[in-house]
Amino acid sequence: MKMLTLAATGAALASIGLSASAQAQSAQERLDTRYDRALAAGYKALFLCSGIANAERNGTARTPESIHAWELTGIQAPLDDIVRDMPYEIVRRPTGQVAHVQVEWAEDMPDRVAAYYGEDTGCSVLPIGAPEGVSNPELPIEIEAINKAGEDSAFPDGGKVKKRFSETIATAFSTDTYGEGVRSTAAVVLKDGKLIEQRYAEGFGPDTPQRTWSVAKSIAATFVGAAVQSGEFTVDDLVGLNYWRSGGSGDARNAITIDHALRMATGRYSDTPGNRTDPLYWGGTTVDERAANWPVIAKPGTVYRYANNDTLMAVKAVDSWLSFYPPHEFFEKLGMDHTVAETDIRGNYVLSSQVWSTARDLAKLGQLYLNDGMWNGERLLPENWREYVSDPSGPQPEGTQWGYGAGWWTFRRPDGNAFEGIPDDAFAARGNRGQYVVVVPSRNVVIVRRGEDMVGTRFDIAKFTRDVLAAID
Repeated sequence: MKMLTLAATGAALASIGLSASAQAQSAQERLDTRYDRALAAGYKALFLCSGIANAERNGTARTPESIHAWELTGIQAPLDDIVRDMPYEIVRRPTGQVAHVQVEWAEDMPDRVAAYYGEDTGCSVLPIGAPEGVSNPELPIEIEAINKAGEDSAFPDGGKVKKRFSETIATAFSTDTYGEGVRSTAAVVLKDGKLIEQRYAEGFGPDTPQRTWSVAKSIAATFVGAAVQSGEFTVDDLVGLNYWRSGGSGDARNAITIDHALRMATGRYSDTPGNRTDPLYWGGTTVDERAANWPVIAKPGTVYRYANNDTLMAVKAVDSWLSFYPPHEFFEKLGMDHTVAETDIRGNYVLSSQVWSTARDLAKLGQLYLNDGMWNGERLLPENWREYVSDPSGPQPEGTQWGYGAGWWTFRRPDGNAFEGIPDDAFAARGNRGQYVVVVPSRNVVIVRRGEDMVGTRFDIAKFTRDVLAAID
């Protein structure tokens, strides 16, 4: 199946048909090109594995063609020019269950592999160079056969809604009203705990999971809240990096608290905007290898810097709690039966991005916050946790009207709300490619929008929220 080698010599480059300009690349450029191919293959393997296996877990289906058209189109450069043409193989167990997906990327290296480890933790991408046979398709995963398809009774039907409201939701799918070229896949609206609207793109439905991207950060903040509710942690606890000490605190990283990490204010260095974590997401490194060791360049609590690694450290801080109360048990309490928190190969939850969920499940997350942390008579989050996560009290992002709380974005900043028509208490989970969960406590409304928006396009969630709220009246 091997098709390509990226050798270091000009002769080898010529043998695979590369141009003279490609042959003239510097050694670093050749290494970067090779690395990009390895990342693209990992990206493709993980999306095919997670997209197909998690859908089948829920009793529905996704095809490779659908994932190529939606999740693998319009992604970041330079992977977008590479990823769709890479040969792949979906390896299944005798039961029909996905075992792993492997993707070719170089003649002289094993295929990139993403393996499915079961319904509770989904798929994990293996390190570059891992042998293709590491996932044994002859060994079935011992989980019960499940069928989670069908109507979810967690939310009562909200009954008939105004025509204008339904037209507002439809507009998000059929026009460029909320952003030129955006691609909506799902929208769900709750009012007073009742489902009053849901709509899906062709090929998607109530049981179809998508990657949440950074909406997972708000899920991570929710797990931290549950750990705090247990009485074992407070947000003022140190994240526990436990670096060098001499006399006093020694290494400045030892002063970072859970609150600093949730508020993106650890003061640690980030090498790229957003602290891109491609080596973790697509390269197969682990949270411990990649996220923990960045140096501090500002006093913790004084500078905002959006960073995936900060969320990952907040999660690591409560890792001992998660080991006894894993995410799938929390999801079960909320009836989020179609949601999977995936891990790296060492079992660390990648809760900065790698959760697969449905629009309706995410609506339940929002409803938990409308309920001030109560669910079916049980307190899952501390009293006023909603106010804590939606309070933009720490250092704030620059160049935006949005504020940032503790793992959730806010429609207001410390100096006020710039979003006309949206209440001050509204807050939101936001993720790449157009994932949004908007919670509006004063209106008792949750709005979920899922998408696969391509790089260079952006869904205007503020306008959509404003229009939905106005149409409900």
